[in-house]
Amino acid sequence: MLTCLLPQNRYNRKRKNRLNPTGSASAHITQGKQRPRAITRGEVRRFWREKSIDAERIRAYLLTLPHAVETRQWGDNLVFWIGDKAIGGKMFALINLDDPGGTRLAKAALSFAATPERFHELLEIEGIIPAPYLARARWVALKDWDVLRKSELEELLRTAATVIYDKLPKRTKDILALPAVRQKRLIAERKKLLAATAERRTD
Repeated sequence: MLTCLLPQNRYNRKRKNRLNPTGSASAHITQGKQRPRAITRGEVRRFWREKSIDAERIRAYLLTLPHAVETRQWGDNLVFWIGDKAIGGKMFALINLDDPGGTRLAKAALSFAATPERFHELLEIEGIIPAPYLARARWVALKDWDVLRKSELEELLRTAATVIYDKLPKRTKDILALPAVRQKRLIAERKKLLAATAERRTD
């Protein structure tokens, strides 16, 4: 059985008291030391959920955020946008899948937009650096996946998405507010127009 010397919280004290109505000190203390408490299966699962961060899990989380879309570009990088770039969407996060010894972008596992207030605070954390090519826009980068706890990282990514949404032009926001079917049709029409324009330029 896994045990640890975790502090007895209020829930555990109540549980102990139900098992031992006398509330005697011997129920909690053995020879002046705190008795090890068995770790429950739920606590083990929560621990590993909190610690388990990788590209696949973060990609899945990013795609749950409102209006988030994904492209693959600049080598082997997953780029996440608020709104399709064909309608003026802007990127808010980037997952690097390249060999770490490759380009400057490959030096970071994940890059994302930060608020002006948090930008410098985050750079004080070991393992977080100014994002390559994007530091001027107040982007930060994680050198490894274990720099932050999962809940902390998800909160920062939600904030990144909000920061970029707020910067979108009104025209783009209006399209994003449309029903999904109409929005999809407009994006398809816009992509077709952009492709035709690019083709004329190459002729």
